[in-house]
Amino acid sequence: MTLAQAPHGFLSPTGVEIAFLLVGLVTLGAALVTVTTRQLVHAALWLVVALGGLAVEYLLLTAEFIAWVQVLIYVGSVVVLLLFGLMLTKAPIGRSPDADSGNRWAALAVAVAAAVALVWVVVDAFRTTWIDLDGPAAGTTEVTGASLFRHWVLPFEALSVLLLAALVGAIVLSRKAKADAPPAAPGKEGAR
Repeated sequence: MTLAQAPHGFLSPTGVEIAFLLVGLVTLGAALVTVTTRQLVHAALWLVVALGGLAVEYLLLTAEFIAWVQVLIYVGSVVVLLLFGLMLTKAPIGRSPDADSGNRWAALAVAVAAAVALVWVVVDAFRTTWIDLDGPAAGTTEVTGASLFRHWVLPFEALSVLLLAALVGAIVLSRKAKADAPPAAPGKEGAR
């Protein structure tokens, strides 16, 4: 029996599995920086790194279509919408004391409990499942698209309406702030 025919074990990872773990650690680090930074624009940019890391993970799992959807929709659209929302509402660029609610310990406890529950569910569901990375791709674009628009069309459309509502809300808040601003004094315009 050659080395390539040897049974796959947990303690003999392949290069793809090592890359998967390394990219996963970078993605986890970017996600932690996203939620711990006090600068909103930096949080949005670290979110780009985290979502990009997820796209790389999808590529490593041979799910190219899902990886490119991740890049186009989340990295391209959602983060750009988030940045436009930050700009239109005139959010502070630097540190923002308003961004901290003071409930760090409660938030940390909830985050750790949710992470433990998610890891438990995923490990329990896929305990004996191995993905054959050397074999043919498991799903095609046609199958993925049919599943997305047959079973997940309502959440997909609800997300688009939610994003549209966020953009309209940012525009309304921006317009209201301009209407409430005092008019400039007439003598100051000519002094420039």
